[in-house]
Amino acid sequence: MNLAVIGSGGREHAICYKLKQSPKIKKLICIPGNAGTQKIAQNIKEDISNFEAIYQIIKAQKIDIVVVGPEHPLVQGIVDYLNKKKIRVFGPDRFASQLEGSKSFMKNLCKKNNIPTANFATFDNINEANNFIKKAKVPLVVKADGLASGKGVSICKSKQEALKNTKEILEGKFKSSNKVVLEEYLEGEELSYFAIVDDNSFLFFGSAQDHKRVGEKDTGPNTGGMGAYSPAPLLTNELETKIKKKIIEPTLKAMKNLGHPYKGFLYAGLMINKGEPYLIEYNIRMGDPECQVLMMRLETDLLEIIDHATKNKINNLKIEWNKKNSITIVLCAKGYPFDYIKDSEIKNLSNIIMDKNNQIFHAGTYEINNRTYSNSGRVLNITSSSESLIEARNMSLSNIDKINWSDGFCRRDIGWRAIENK
Repeated sequence: MNLAVIGSGGREHAICYKLKQSPKIKKLICIPGNAGTQKIAQNIKEDISNFEAIYQIIKAQKIDIVVVGPEHPLVQGIVDYLNKKKIRVFGPDRFASQLEGSKSFMKNLCKKNNIPTANFATFDNINEANNFIKKAKVPLVVKADGLASGKGVSICKSKQEALKNTKEILEGKFKSSNKVVLEEYLEGEELSYFAIVDDNSFLFFGSAQDHKRVGEKDTGPNTGGMGAYSPAPLLTNELETKIKKKIIEPTLKAMKNLGHPYKGFLYAGLMINKGEPYLIEYNIRMGDPECQVLMMRLETDLLEIIDHATKNKINNLKIEWNKKNSITIVLCAKGYPFDYIKDSEIKNLSNIIMDKNNQIFHAGTYEINNRTYSNSGRVLNITSSSESLIEARNMSLSNIDKINWSDGFCRRDIGWRAIENK
């Protein structure tokens, strides 16, 4: 089969890496891809918001299935566009993509369907928001309604900070947002829970824990993700039963009742408080960097899974995972998540021996004359698997030290909670 993966980040490189292992793959293209994907797939440069141009590539390349990596084209309706052209595509339609594309849509869906989540209110008027903030308890969580590349959420420890962040969002800090969601702060431990969904059923697709804050011990501003590990020790059989019954199943039922059954990867960002799960957010695609660790642990052929899902037959599958602990540490450009260094050459990548336990998934890179350069804030995902989490982390850190990129930095404490609690 011929497959196209849309996107250019670490998630898309990891998806290509796993698809490439399938004996059924004849041709694999990545639009637009990066310096990592071009080693295992054919990169084709194109603007992923230009759906007509994407369609022409898919037609010319005789693509059987399209896998959409990032959230932006999904929210913009690429699935609806390609479905009309009779192209088999894996991902939710525009309406269902509101689960991530609009925080207020997701929160209202929770309210109507008794899905446990933090108490909230939505505003498009600063005076009304200010009146709410005055009466609210702190910390207070301030969220941009639309997509913000992982940077639209602030946990505000004072009412002044909450008002400042609310004002910035309502004044257009994020192009996608003219509304703000204010919600109570939930104590607990975060958990990323993944499902693969078709029109009729869903299957568990792994657990992970992400590290959003830029600084060690989870300090500093939120980022798109500084690292992740899988599996999450927090996830027990009892907790998983609660997540399915209280969160995933009612969400999928509600989407079906709205006439837009969900299809694709579904990623629930959860807060676990005293053994009870609360939905913090939905993502309508694989997490990044969580995808990287999950693809290292996945034993079942990813093409088989996606093929079955696009045919509404995933209940015929059993998804197998290896028992190893996998960790990814994101190597970022200095300055991230604010103004960061760009177009810096990354040498020494050839020092890393890549095998089933060690991979480098490229995120913000490009290649010229066999030299690799950075072009975004999150640049490389240094990913390792081992019997124990601390061994996996030591392997990743050792590989980062071998790369020795002077314009980069990383968090060296990814997995610290799980490792300290051992």
